[in-house]
Amino acid sequence: MPVSRRPTAHLIDGSLYVFRAWHSMPDEFHDADGHPVNAVHGYTRFLCELLERERPTHLAVAFDASLTTSFRNAIYPAYKANRELPPPDLERQFVQCRAITEALGICMLIDHSYEADDLIGSTLWGLREHGFRSVIVSADKDFGQLLGEHDEQWDFARNLRWGPAGVFERLGVHPQQVADYLALCGDAVDNIPGVPGIGAKTAAALLAHFGNLDELLERVDEVAFLRLRGAASCAAKLREHGESARLYRRLTRIALDAPIEAGTDVLLRRRGMDSLEPLCEQLRFGPLTRNRLRALNSTENGAAD
Repeated sequence: MPVSRRPTAHLIDGSLYVFRAWHSMPDEFHDADGHPVNAVHGYTRFLCELLERERPTHLAVAFDASLTTSFRNAIYPAYKANRELPPPDLERQFVQCRAITEALGICMLIDHSYEADDLIGSTLWGLREHGFRSVIVSADKDFGQLLGEHDEQWDFARNLRWGPAGVFERLGVHPQQVADYLALCGDAVDNIPGVPGIGAKTAAALLAHFGNLDELLERVDEVAFLRLRGAASCAAKLREHGESARLYRRLTRIALDAPIEAGTDVLLRRRGMDSLEPLCEQLRFGPLTRNRLRALNSTENGAAD
């Protein structure tokens, strides 16, 4: 089926855009109780713009609720241990951002054992069986591993889109190699150390030659003879830290079996939600934002479920 005829689902990395709003919006917005809501205002503007521009029929927003309770923490307790927990003001705003998402009739994905990446990955995997293409709205490099032939990733803030070929342009590896690549060179954002002495370029070169991490470790004796700077040292490091690399791959690989509701209808946006007006009052949205939200919620611009 041609890409233009395939149904499209937009899968949004909600937590990323809440954090971006928290850091970029001035601290001059407060709700009816006097609490800061700068992140909520910024996130709501982002969501309105996306809905107005794309008019998506199927979409979901995924949020993280598992900073310390993810299945990855059980595997590797140091996972994301370098991150501070959100301060109470931001934690409160996350709850309000989730409320806005639901008030706009958008499917929300959240779980205490699986991260937003896993919820998006599992949703994308299920949609593919129904002939859907997916647009992952996020700048996170980890999502590159999910991109199939017809899928896209969209960095909304920079308005940059790329498919599987764009993953190779950015990282030097193909989508199916991204988890192995991150296991080798590490990911400081998630506190994954990788194999000592193996950086991004070396990891990409090794995967270009061997294809995947398992093949690399099985044929590690060949590494010393490759035309790589410090090849002998690299081989020694891989022998010493090979099992750690396999462990790290369990962290870097996005799960495709997270508990999500099956089917495509769950991603259809509902309109005419009654909870929107009280939220606008509580969050003290201005006239412009209220009018945008009302237009997006109106059943006159699209049928409600």
